[in-house]
Amino acid sequence: MSDIEFRRAQAHDLPAIVALLADDALGAGREDASTPLAPSYLDAFHAIEADPNQLLVVAVDGPEVIGTLQLTFIPGLSRKGALRGQIEAVRIASHRRSGGIGGKMFEWAIEKCRSRGCSHVQLTTDKGRTEAHAFYERLGFTASHLGYKMAL
Repeated sequence: MSDIEFRRAQAHDLPAIVALLADDALGAGREDASTPLAPSYLDAFHAIEADPNQLLVVAVDGPEVIGTLQLTFIPGLSRKGALRGQIEAVRIASHRRSGGIGGKMFEWAIEKCRSRGCSHVQLTTDKGRTEAHAFYERLGFTASHLGYKMAL
């Protein structure tokens, strides 16, 4: 695992990122990893890349993309104008899970939040991802809030 690098995603990483997003029961129903990729993926990538408060990250082992997450820095007035870090879309390649990569990726992301001056880091997770919940709690996250979504 010493050769794993965490870096900003590049456009050529998109097929691998979308494949990671699609590689579970929830993602399989909402993502389309067929190639060529839908243009909406590239449009979203460019929007993320252009926003200084967004960071799409990949974990790579040599040439292979083995993980991804999106880190968003959210400025706000609450907590005396605190900046928050939001971690989303966390995925590790199925053949590399349970090997410590997710923990290392979170350490990296949390340090990025610290270096940007965030007062705290948060995430949301689907209620059905019980293994992920246990993982996040082992990392020190607490289920302190209840979240709601509305499909538009």
